Amino acid sequence: MIDSSNLRRTDCVSFEDTADTSPVLEVRRLSVHAGNRTILRDVSLSIAAHQVFGVVGPSGAGKSTLLRAINRLLDLRPGFRVDGSVRLRGRDIYAPDTDPDELRVRIGFLFQQPVVFPISIEANVLFGLRHHRSLRRSEKMQTVEKSLRTVALWPEVKDRLSESALSLSVGQQQRLCLARTLAVDSEIILMDEPTSALDARSTEAIEQHVLALKRDRTIILVTHNLVQARRITDWIACLCPKDGAGQVLESACCDAFFSSPVCQQVFERLDEP
Repeated sequence: MIDSSNLRRTDCVSFEDTADTSPVLEVRRLSVHAGNRTILRDVSLSIAAHQVFGVVGPSGAGKSTLLRAINRLLDLRPGFRVDGSVRLRGRDIYAPDTDPDELRVRIGFLFQQPVVFPISIEANVLFGLRHHRSLRRSEKMQTVEKSLRTVALWPEVKDRLSESALSLSVGQQQRLCLARTLAVDSEIILMDEPTSALDARSTEAIEQHVLALKRDRTIILVTHNLVQARRITDWIACLCPKDGAGQVLESACCDAFFSSPVCQQVFERLDEP
């Protein structure tokens, strides 16, 4: 069991309660097609800055596809087509003048399974950053230390930076992947079930980092773990398949979401083996 007594999310906040009423990210009537199959249909969401925005729903609802549409990773998959728009601070990320690589710096991605490269721990942290700008050696070390400290990995690896990242445990590797995203200073971080492969202790560590990171960033978290969603999300959207495609069943403040009878069927389906 995870001791969540020190994990605290903020009270629910609506856009009207914030000084800046403009959402940091808007998904407008987004549909995703793979060949003749529609995976998502008419998905619309508004996501405020400095929130943990949860996305839940049964398997096959298109949750991971939604994340990949938000930072254009679907561009890398032949046969996928996206309709509608995704607006980052008011600008359509699918506009012709958008550089997808620059977009993926601003909107980072933490996958379900840690994706580390068979290079040193230090090189893994700097992997994305070195493709976008050059740094002096001193700046590199400052970035590595700051990023690893933020995910509480620095004390564990500070004397092993030249070792292969593959020597780390799975939980450490996931925190290393998060550090790599922080090194490029992503303002939005997409997380696709980032703790599903981790033990309870590592899961708690990631959850603590998520709660701390929202002070400076916005987190969009896909999770099958409803207990986790209740612990750390501020707002939740529920994706459910309807007529063969994922659609938004409800989007609400975390507390309101869990008290809604509309979503009881979702909970039951998520609990199915």
